[in-house]
Amino acid sequence: MNDNFNPLKQHVFLINWLTLIFILVVAMIIIGGITRITDSGLSMVEWRPILGFLPPLNHQEWERVFDLYKNTPEYTYYNKGMLLSDFKFIFFWEYFHRLWGRIIGIVFILPFIYLIVTKKIDKFITKRLLIILFFGSLQAFIGWWMVKSGLIDKPDVSQYRLAIHFGNSLLILFLLFWLILDLKNKKSRIKFDLNLIIFFIIFITIIAGSLVAGMDAGLMYNTYPLMNDSFFPSDYLSLGFLDPFENPGSAQFHHRHLGFISLVAIGVFFAKNFYQKKVLIELIFLITFIIVQFVLGVYILLNYVPNLNASLHQIGAVLIFLTMIKIIHTLNIKT
Repeated sequence: MNDNFNPLKQHVFLINWLTLIFILVVAMIIIGGITRITDSGLSMVEWRPILGFLPPLNHQEWERVFDLYKNTPEYTYYNKGMLLSDFKFIFFWEYFHRLWGRIIGIVFILPFIYLIVTKKIDKFITKRLLIILFFGSLQAFIGWWMVKSGLIDKPDVSQYRLAIHFGNSLLILFLLFWLILDLKNKKSRIKFDLNLIIFFIIFITIIAGSLVAGMDAGLMYNTYPLMNDSFFPSDYLSLGFLDPFENPGSAQFHHRHLGFISLVAIGVFFAKNFYQKKVLIELIFLITFIIVQFVLGVYILLNYVPNLNASLHQIGAVLIFLTMIKIIHTLNIKT
């Protein structure tokens, strides 16, 4: 593609289409967070790629899917005696989550086929869209793989699989947003510099938060800055090499301190790039987001993870992630 082309004239449809998908993916992440917070993720024990478009349409079908749920560890350990009306609530969020994923797939694939058939996109963009399609398709399989981990022996999904699922969603978001920015502005490149290191710190902090969510680690050590009168949790490193990933206390310890490191790192990022007038507004938003995010994180911890605030905390993480992408893309535009 010619770097001197006017993308706003030649790629209006492409930009609008990708922006729509971008919005749908952001909404998908929020819906996924609500599904997790409401403990709805294990309510659907079947994976039906085609028939799954439709929810149960009569009482008999509701009874059937409810009976399937009654055979799961989650029902046995946590929800024994649950009423059908209560089951319908958690079923709705998991169904809506999966339905939204299918909608994204349709909105992506059909126009993509049209663009290829009509030769309205070049090979470079086609390759990038194929990469996004690959990771998007992979996300569906990871999602079912994650759900299966909570249907056999344990009443909870694997924190490893949850982190992979969330990490892959952020990767999809990154690829989409970077491509949109390339098309709307000019092509940019990734430079291995301090900005990228700080971006990785933010990414690792977000993934560490998904490990905390996967083990419900926010429901313990609800004091700050100490963890029940101690800097370290009482059983810190008690599980050996896998302790950071399987010990809830350790997972919370790492996330809370990574959160503080992220706050400092964003401060450095802000100071380093403040003279760049072209990203000044984004930098102001970023420093505001990280301060609010840090304060909200502490508030959530002290108040035993209230659902609404936990969802806002996840949204805040996504906003920080996207704002950093926008700034780095702008700073690294090819000249």
